[in-house]
Amino acid sequence: MPNEKPSILVVDDNPTNLKLVSFLLTANGHAVRTAGNADEALAAVHQCTPELILMDVQLPGMDGLALTRQLKADPATRGCFIVAFTAYAMKGDEERAIAAGCDAYLTKPIDTRSLPARIGEYLDRARANRREPR
Repeated sequence: MPNEKPSILVVDDNPTNLKLVSFLLTANGHAVRTAGNADEALAAVHQCTPELILMDVQLPGMDGLALTRQLKADPATRGCFIVAFTAYAMKGDEERAIAAGCDAYLTKPIDTRSLPARIGEYLDRARANRREPR
């Protein structure tokens, strides 16, 4: 539906990050939900499957990569476009995120000027992936 706002779930245990990213994306026309841990994220995903998930890698309890593997293993959620979103960018982390099922990788701190455009690019990729036959 052309008039429907793209739905995005931001998963991060840092309330400041949640607030900032939510504000930026909402201001750019996205419908944003937030979750502070894996349990909240699972509940949100099953209520309304988002087009895109910004997934913090370091979460309390189940980490973001384990949650990504779980979502990608479930036929109901495997189509979600998941972006690993981390402040702890070490050598090999991007490869681990992609191996876990993440579709893209983004490091913190975020650049508030470029984040909305990057998210727009990811949403375009997510939509293109859904149109491709599997």
